[in-house]
Amino acid sequence: MNILLMHTHDTGKYISPYGFHVPTGHLMEFAKDAMVFEAMFCASPTCSPSRGAMMTSQYSHCNGLNGLSQRGHDITEKKHHMASYLHEHGYHSILAGVQHERDFWRPLWRAERASRDLGYDTNLSVEDTFVANDTDLLEWDWRNAERVRGFLDSYDGSRPFFLSYGTHATHRIYPELSDEDRKQYDPNYIAVPGNVMNNQSTREDTARLHKSLASYDRCFGRVMQGLKESGLYDQTIIIYTTDHGLPNPYSKCGLKDAGMAVSFIMRVPGFPQSMGRVYDGLLSQIDLLPTLCSLCGLPVPGYAQGRDFSAVFKDPGVRVRDEVFAEVNFHASYEPQRCIRTDRYKYIEYYDNDWKQYNLANCDESVIKQALVEGGIMNRQKAGEQLYDLLFDPNEMENLNSHPDYATIKNELAGRLKAWREETGIRFR
Repeated sequence: MNILLMHTHDTGKYISPYGFHVPTGHLMEFAKDAMVFEAMFCASPTCSPSRGAMMTSQYSHCNGLNGLSQRGHDITEKKHHMASYLHEHGYHSILAGVQHERDFWRPLWRAERASRDLGYDTNLSVEDTFVANDTDLLEWDWRNAERVRGFLDSYDGSRPFFLSYGTHATHRIYPELSDEDRKQYDPNYIAVPGNVMNNQSTREDTARLHKSLASYDRCFGRVMQGLKESGLYDQTIIIYTTDHGLPNPYSKCGLKDAGMAVSFIMRVPGFPQSMGRVYDGLLSQIDLLPTLCSLCGLPVPGYAQGRDFSAVFKDPGVRVRDEVFAEVNFHASYEPQRCIRTDRYKYIEYYDNDWKQYNLANCDESVIKQALVEGGIMNRQKAGEQLYDLLFDPNEMENLNSHPDYATIKNELAGRLKAWREETGIRFR
């Protein structure tokens, strides 16, 4: 069985299959013929660590990729990467566009070297010498989609392929809006994400995000067209996902659901009962590799820390997990934190007692960040321990860590988090 993994930057669950009124019609069409995972979480909501965890089925403090790869963080055992593992088991491993697990994805000479290190046979990415700004990277995404389409058209079927197609979209800086764009993405009539203040500047920012989403959706549709016209649609496991939440404060680089929760839509041929269905059970992106191994008849590697969720394609009522764990170590700077999330509760611990203020270096530049800085966010401090009851407080606004009615729950979750830390080889206290 072929495998096609498509992934965006910084999208969270902000696409139409999750109920948002955004221009992602091709993704919506795919979702209706696939399984939508409502409670999928990344293992580390910052760029490289999240991707590294998914691609190795190991938490970032275990695989070594604790921060941004272009800043020197790296996967210790490259052979643990999904591309390398599948290559060793007979797959043609192909990259198109973004990978963020080794060095960087541009310029092309740098990207080709990095992709070889990770186990890819082929890098389809186009040369990026035409790129002058971030908006040009959306055109680069499209040209890479065309490369993927070309590969699918010429695929000879001699061996199964694993193709990872990653895009710059929907990373900041979002594209500017032309007069024509404003007719389609009118900032006057756009709802901002739920944890963002609503004003003209943030609506403008969100409208630009919509343009980036539309650009990606066009690329996604082009690849889907190629799969269907080449006859490979029903011979290929197809996954769409992203690395973490939107690039806003309290989202990306944080352990609230706005940072951890990710889009995840997967189609597995041969399981019609899963198509057009939604799975509500907790899962982590580190579960992807064991699941692919199971579906493709491959041994699950001994280093994998994820769980096989292939059974849910037969029976969406199956439960795989009672909790997920996640962590942040580095993004632009050090900010160590860990959490456990169950269906109802979230417990977070921060470990840097020398810096209790919000770490602005780990927030992408935006009008949202600027407004919070001007409003005095640096006069506030993070609570070292945080407990949220997601039934009554899904936006995680009321910290119940010291609430006497929740003492038993807090102690239980803290104990489970400590056990996970010790089991996986890291101890902060």
